[in-house]
Amino acid sequence: MNRTTQSLIAVVVALGAVTGFAAFSGPDGTGGDGAKAAARLPVERTSLLCPVPSASDLAETSYTAFTPKSSGAESKGKAELLPVSRALTDAAKQEDKKNAKPFLKQKAPGEPVAGEESGAESPALIGTADGRFAPGWTVQQTTTYAAGSGRGVQGTNCTAPDTDFWFPGASTVKDRSDYIHLTNPDDSAAVVDVELFGPDGEVTSAVGDSIQVQPHSSVPVLLSTLAEKQTENLTMHVIVRSGRVAAAVQSSDEKLGGDWLPASTDPDSSLVLPGIPKDATSVRLVAFTPGSDDADLKIQLVSRTGSITPAGHESLHVKSGMTAAADLGDITKGEAGSLLLTPTEKSVPVVAALRVTRGKGSKQETAFIPATSAVGTRATVADNRAKGSTLSLVAPGKSAKVKVTASAGTEGGSPASKTYTVKGGTTLAITDPPVPDGLKGAYALTVEPVSGGAVYGSRMLSLPEEGIPMFTIQALPDDRGTVAVPEAERDLSVLQK
Repeated sequence: MNRTTQSLIAVVVALGAVTGFAAFSGPDGTGGDGAKAAARLPVERTSLLCPVPSASDLAETSYTAFTPKSSGAESKGKAELLPVSRALTDAAKQEDKKNAKPFLKQKAPGEPVAGEESGAESPALIGTADGRFAPGWTVQQTTTYAAGSGRGVQGTNCTAPDTDFWFPGASTVKDRSDYIHLTNPDDSAAVVDVELFGPDGEVTSAVGDSIQVQPHSSVPVLLSTLAEKQTENLTMHVIVRSGRVAAAVQSSDEKLGGDWLPASTDPDSSLVLPGIPKDATSVRLVAFTPGSDDADLKIQLVSRTGSITPAGHESLHVKSGMTAAADLGDITKGEAGSLLLTPTEKSVPVVAALRVTRGKGSKQETAFIPATSAVGTRATVADNRAKGSTLSLVAPGKSAKVKVTASAGTEGGSPASKTYTVKGGTTLAITDPPVPDGLKGAYALTVEPVSGGAVYGSRMLSLPEEGIPMFTIQALPDDRGTVAVPEAERDLSVLQK
């Protein structure tokens, strides 16, 4: 190849690079004449991680995976859950990962699959979905305990890896055993800092700094080992300094059962906490502001008939860097509702969660409701049974029309759907959501706003046993099944500018 030919090739490559850049970066920041409005296209890859479900020999865990059908998705792909490697060298982990047999494998979009594990040896799971299985892929992990600390139902949506998490509602008191589970899906180690904030500020010891999470591994850390003293109401901040992890808190109480505490949505000045059960006997609000300003929050209960301000709990003052809590008692008074937090004056970002208790005496059980983002385009929750699912939808602003679709069952059945109207400023508790015709096994519920204002939601799965109202609650944020992709064209005119 002569020098002239090489020069021509270099010019062509350079032109391609410049025109590619110009297509996305016009002078006004909109992409110029060469870029049209961004289109929303199905994502091509999704990662989810499921924490170790239990350390109890009495635990029974079920997993349900589901991908809703999406128009425009690829025709091929796969989705599977693999157990994380345990106590292996780096080389052995790579070989183990290569040869690992999937614990659960998706068959086709629109068809949920399920698997079960028993006892204390169940591993954490790393899941990946690509192609037609990636948009909206959802996995639910549900564990039941017959006895012992945390007995009841503990459920969680398996979550995507990230680098920053907030968990208001954690605790280090004697009756509570709260563990933060950190799961690393990648080929390099992650380095994580864990900070704990109580009513007087930070309570973390140096032990919470630089926690190493090895590749394809999961690390549970008992929160009481990170704190300098016992504190009932804590906010935990998980910061990933290197790599990325999935994080979830497993909370077990000696007397009040337990559940998984998911991360709150990102700090915001207004928050929605959807789906407080109508028979809640105790509700505790925990809030934290990470900024330098104090926050004053107006508390409203959004019920079936409208919004009310709880007597004696009209507002909550949250000092900067300190956790605030309010015991709201049986705030719902027999009518399901959602909590809305808004600034009384100045807008200050906060995070928040609710600890909800049902039952009385020795037959109590708890679950958590973190502040969550809106349903958006679509949201899905898996592991619904023939009975026991309550879907709570709240429209804090304008009224909204919502389509709810029940998938086929894991062992048979045909999809079914129904459309609901959620009046503005109210919570709609659907105690009999759609169930697949001829249902066998578990199924998924998909929520899709059709028109109107923003909708927030959650699902309560109730599995009572021996007089104990065992239950778990999962939020319904947008499934992030689509991503904005600008439509671009080559624009040679940029070379003339």
